[in-house]
Amino acid sequence: MTDKNRPGAAAAATGDTTENPGYRPLYKQVRDIITRRLAEGEWLPGAMLPSEQELARSLAVSQGTVRKALDAMAAENLIERRQGRGTFVSRQDDERVLFHFFRLRGDDGSHVFPESDVLGVTVDMPEEDEARILGISGTDGGIIRIRRTRSLGGRPVIVETLTLPAARFPGLDERDSLPNNLYVLFANEYGVSIARASERLKAVAADAHSAEILELAPGAPLLAIERVAYSIAGEPVEWRVSLCRTDMLSYASELR
Repeated sequence: MTDKNRPGAAAAATGDTTENPGYRPLYKQVRDIITRRLAEGEWLPGAMLPSEQELARSLAVSQGTVRKALDAMAAENLIERRQGRGTFVSRQDDERVLFHFFRLRGDDGSHVFPESDVLGVTVDMPEEDEARILGISGTDGGIIRIRRTRSLGGRPVIVETLTLPAARFPGLDERDSLPNNLYVLFANEYGVSIARASERLKAVAADAHSAEILELAPGAPLLAIERVAYSIAGEPVEWRVSLCRTDMLSYASELR
């Protein structure tokens, strides 16, 4: 590792004090380096990371600093600590997506994962808001829009539109079918692991189109969930707008 890429090199050059506006704790610098290596595919989902001692030696930092960096990554669900076995890159599987990225619950409070029915997949040039949210410029190519419904017990409860940067998911629009859990597809087929997401919630009235799909009267109350999902590298790779029935689903969030 060159000096300029060594954790703390920049801080050391400026005196390494908390009064320096550019100062970042050493463990956060280590976290960024390991995360970047994950994003570059050095360790694939499910792979075991080197030991704390090995990472500390290669990064020229203390084992305690590495442990703190890995703890931060585990809190972000980027890696998994397994007692007595080691540290592994998190996989995108149904259980992880259900518990970390799907906040809707059934009337009894149980976790639910509705089945999907794709209404259409199209490729287009991004509209202004799509380009802004996904960070797409005119030279980055188009976007892929996926429109689908999601059902519980055969009854549609969600209608949603997903917008993806086409350059990150080549050929996705040509697939014969799409799985219910798209995040597993993103990780396994395109090397894009979803690390985190931000969501905004808003109460809206069903328009004629969404009301027909969700078997409701126009004007019925819906919960609109707008999500931006980010890759391990921190890049926005999905913008999703979901319109949800409020009589069969509730949104649950645990605050700590």
